[in-house]
Amino acid sequence: MFRRRSARDDEAAEATTTETDESSGAAGVPGADGGAGGGEGASTAPAAPAGLSPRPQGPFDVTEVDDELPRVDLGALRLPGVPGMELRLEVEDGTRRVVAATVALSGSTAQLQAFAAPRTQGIWGEVRSEIAASLASSGGVSQEVPGPYGTELVAQVPTRLPDGRVMASPARFVGVDGPRWFLRAVLSGPAAVDAEAAAPLEALLRGAVVVRGSEAMAPRDLLPLKLPQAPAGAVPAGEQPTGEQPAAQQGQQEV
Repeated sequence: MFRRRSARDDEAAEATTTETDESSGAAGVPGADGGAGGGEGASTAPAAPAGLSPRPQGPFDVTEVDDELPRVDLGALRLPGVPGMELRLEVEDGTRRVVAATVALSGSTAQLQAFAAPRTQGIWGEVRSEIAASLASSGGVSQEVPGPYGTELVAQVPTRLPDGRVMASPARFVGVDGPRWFLRAVLSGPAAVDAEAAAPLEALLRGAVVVRGSEAMAPRDLLPLKLPQAPAGAVPAGEQPTGEQPAAQQGQQEV
């Protein structure tokens, strides 16, 4: 569904960001002091630099976490273990690479993916435009709306049923630009259109932790996920091949 920028574009963006980071030092990097304070055991993120998403209450970079909230370790993502939640991993056919984590909770789902990004330059604006254009070309509709992390995209995604009929399924695309990472959540079901239904998944998103790692990666490269060892309260439902994803989430392994 999404177009990747050329390797030349990615290298140029990363090089520009690196030069900016080296000249400005650690002052503009969230978590550069090795952590973040939080009242009564709750983690908080420092103020986001211009160009990144505001996220004072999460999701967090791994350097910002000082709470004791039990989380499911998926490698690049750590998700809170919530009673009643079902966790599915989407595995790429052929490579067997885990490309996304989908959480089902309270009748709705959220597909989560984390990607490499420049340290101080967000990519959600560009990705959001590409999603909207792709939806329009396939007969869907979308609209930009304000959200807790900036602009979101609410959409009606064409979904083909087993009998060949096509129906529109609601979806809500949320993007969070963090330090050297980008986190995308796609909410489906009642949570895509109803604020009360979305609250449990929004709370889970706020408690998520992104582990970017120190290795060099081009912007938009998928951060590696792994099979979890779930804490009490989370129910892993096994692997789900990418070909069996809900239609509203198909084709979203890359940005």
